[in-house]
Amino acid sequence: MPTAKPPATPPILIALIDDYDVVLTGVASMLDPYRDRVLVAEIDANEPLDDAVDIALYDSFAQPEADHDEIEVLVNSERARRVVIYTWNFHPQLVDSARRRGAHGYLSKTLPAPALVEALEAVHAGETVFSESPGRARSTPGLDWPGRTHGLTDREAEILALITQGKSNADVARLTYLSPNTVKSYIRSVYRKIEVESRTQAVLWGVEHGFSPDHHRIDHWKGGP
Repeated sequence: MPTAKPPATPPILIALIDDYDVVLTGVASMLDPYRDRVLVAEIDANEPLDDAVDIALYDSFAQPEADHDEIEVLVNSERARRVVIYTWNFHPQLVDSARRRGAHGYLSKTLPAPALVEALEAVHAGETVFSESPGRARSTPGLDWPGRTHGLTDREAEILALITQGKSNADVARLTYLSPNTVKSYIRSVYRKIEVESRTQAVLWGVEHGFSPDHHRIDHWKGGP
């Protein structure tokens, strides 16, 4: 008699969490070739988690990462078995805060898609996975964010998003754990790239180009469960 094949392992169900739809659809598109291993069940832009999922992947773009309450809500949610932070910011205080609040992973946006999938599988298997600090490396290809087509880096885009939300330079520095001088440097670069000369012009530009948080959910990404 022929040997029966073992049942196929179902893919890990993922919910993507952030306030910016363009950011999350970029992550979902990056993961899509691996849908036999990780499957995006829903995308939540500023909406509460709806589906029961294996992992809630919390993208930190302009949340900001100091929003520890959101992490605790996800960790305590009965609908998310595990919570992973997906970020470029590896300030020691942020990493330590994520650990203390029960995050099961803290993954770098510099991870190529295959490595990200492997890390998510390890978290699903019960491991706690914290990436090594990537330094100043760029985000992995395939990700997206507001302003990318206008030449803004992900960090510049996050700074502009916070400004568009009405944050002062001091607020931005505190929330991103960057020095005030570094924030000013990013702002000057942003102004130059979007061709504005004032904060008011930058805010108006941001509102017109997708830098205001979204407020909706995308269910069943590309035929997900």
